[in-house]
Amino acid sequence: MSQEPADLPDDEWRERLTDEEYRILREAGTEPPFSGEYVDHDADGRYRCAGCGAELFDSTTKFESGCGWPSFYDVDDDRIETRRDTSHGMIRTEVLCASCGGHLGHVFDDGPEPTGKRYCINSVSLEFDGE
Repeated sequence: MSQEPADLPDDEWRERLTDEEYRILREAGTEPPFSGEYVDHDADGRYRCAGCGAELFDSTTKFESGCGWPSFYDVDDDRIETRRDTSHGMIRTEVLCASCGGHLGHVFDDGPEPTGKRYCINSVSLEFDGE
């Protein structure tokens, strides 16, 4: 019987992920701005969690925010979880994969209509599945 991604022990996450993926997904790290593979990516498809493969964001909701990370204005609420993040002397809302609990990034209230949200996501947390 295989384990659900959220139940994997730490040593299995370390085997499954690269060092950078582990640092970001499991330790809530952040990649440097404008360094990620998907910052300027504009192909049609879906973005999945790099940790467990769960579908997260549709390319039709991706927009250029200028913040240095891939940004999306919408996501199905059942695909993510959010929690208060007070690290680094800031108060933010962290975004996590609902399937495996991996850290994806943060969400802000300065995005475009129709949601007004900006899901600011680390490229390392994502895999792209083109159409």
